[in-house]
Amino acid sequence: MKNKSLLSRFLIWRLKNIKERQFVLILSFIVGIVSGLSALVLKSAIHFTHHFLTKGLNVDSANLLYLAFPAIGILLTVLYVKFFVKDNIGHGVSRILYAISKKNSHIKSHNNYSSIIASTLTIGFGGSIGSEAPIVLTGASMGSNLARMFHMNYKIVTLMVGCGAAGAIGGIFKAPIAGMVFTLEVLMLDLTMASLIPLLISSMTGASIAYFFMGKGVLLSYTVTEPFVFGNFPYYILLGVFAGFASLYFTRISMFIESKFEGISNSYRKMLIGGTVLGVLIFLFPPLYGEGYNTIQALLSGSHTDIVNNSVFYFLRDNYWLLLGYVMMIILFKAIASSVTTGSGGVGGIFAPSLFLGGVSGFFVARFVNGFNFIKLSESNFTLIGMAGMMAGVMHAPLTAIFLIVEITGGYELFIPIMVTATIAYLTIMYFEPHSIYTKHLAKRGELITHNKDKAVLTLMKLGKVIETDLKQVSPDATLGELVKIISHSQRNIFPVIDEEDKLMGIVLLDDIRHIMFNPEMYDNIFVRNLMIMPPAILDADAPMDKVMRKFEETGAWNLPVTQDEKYLGFVSKAKIFNVYRRVLVHFSDE
Repeated sequence: MKNKSLLSRFLIWRLKNIKERQFVLILSFIVGIVSGLSALVLKSAIHFTHHFLTKGLNVDSANLLYLAFPAIGILLTVLYVKFFVKDNIGHGVSRILYAISKKNSHIKSHNNYSSIIASTLTIGFGGSIGSEAPIVLTGASMGSNLARMFHMNYKIVTLMVGCGAAGAIGGIFKAPIAGMVFTLEVLMLDLTMASLIPLLISSMTGASIAYFFMGKGVLLSYTVTEPFVFGNFPYYILLGVFAGFASLYFTRISMFIESKFEGISNSYRKMLIGGTVLGVLIFLFPPLYGEGYNTIQALLSGSHTDIVNNSVFYFLRDNYWLLLGYVMMIILFKAIASSVTTGSGGVGGIFAPSLFLGGVSGFFVARFVNGFNFIKLSESNFTLIGMAGMMAGVMHAPLTAIFLIVEITGGYELFIPIMVTATIAYLTIMYFEPHSIYTKHLAKRGELITHNKDKAVLTLMKLGKVIETDLKQVSPDATLGELVKIISHSQRNIFPVIDEEDKLMGIVLLDDIRHIMFNPEMYDNIFVRNLMIMPPAILDADAPMDKVMRKFEETGAWNLPVTQDEKYLGFVSKAKIFNVYRRVLVHFSDE
């Protein structure tokens, strides 16, 4: 009670002394600090767990421990989530989008820490996924809960969700621009100056926290030794197309495998199947272990033979084409390894798998072309450029891909080919998949707010708030004379016909009976059931607003009845929806 009293006093003091806009900037700074620290904690935890488990393993031979580690990690994660968290914390970015779309941006407080612990167990023990989505969910949760603690409105809570995500990306990659762009491109509803400045503050603060504790070193160190060559332009386009189709493969295979795991009700059976499959894949292809940044760094630095270390295929290191075939197998099995990890109960995201696949794909394309000896492409440069292409394709976020790769590698000299490849990859997958792997499930269920402001505003509106109940009801057994008496006391021209069980039987339109309503001789001979017609459509009370508007467009009607469990509730008019829409839009866009 004392803490609550202190908070109440602070809220009153804040209202008197700090303007809302200024308080939002303060909040964005605080969110940037906590999300940046969370990113630091998670990265460090995964690194030390990975290092502790794999130090001392033989480089030139296979290691049977790779068969066991992933299953142990998934088991620990499943037990932690089932008995401690007791909530679904997988697919972090999708959960943020769902919270924005359907939960008024409210994210449960356990997400402040639960994803950090779960993803450390999963990835540290070899789960073939990334830590970025869990830390983005953690940052977004901290932003949501802080804003709600200070009783901010929906608009500011949503902004703080975005600030938490921006701070997390900025902290985990030391990439403040990419953090801001990711939030605007993947999560946020609209770009205004009111949202841009807080996002910048959070992302810069998160990145500064990472610089303070970890120094200036970037995640993937790279020095461009072979600058952009215009003559290689066709090969950047080729890489973009390859990355686009690789993104499509990754998306489709991930959705397919996860759907198969969803059909398994027993969580321990899921864990056993997933752990076994993942263990075998990592045993055969050790680069699939964990996030895979060590493999990307090896390709960037020209040490491509390191990808067969600790593998049964170590003997391939000196064979040009067989090593290339090994790389192709890694590309094909990475999608399987990632989806098996998450499908069986592991917690992680697709950020790192996208970067890994992109880097390996870029290396594969360059090495394949170089094998014919008619041109010499930089395999290191193509590794870097491929990362941007794959991320743009899988996440449907070309701007995030471009800025992130440039920031985390320092490859500014390759800005043009990075832009070309990312754009081509994005256009390629968009032809086949209009929704990213993050949004596909939500879009299918109509639970996604996109950058389309119209749909965003409609999603914020609720059908129950616009139902009109002032229409006079009539019985199907009423006579025309009784109907005329009801009409004389009504201001409306539609009359719902309701039976004894409150079920909608039809409607009577004033225009349809105008020619007979002044003929007293017909008052006792004609009944309402003979005059009623069926409405062009009937709306369900739980229908989302975008579907309601679609019904109005399809039918051309201006008024439609609403029922729940077949019981009549009232009518909805298009005019009232437009009036409410305008009010919500003003609130939604107000800076």
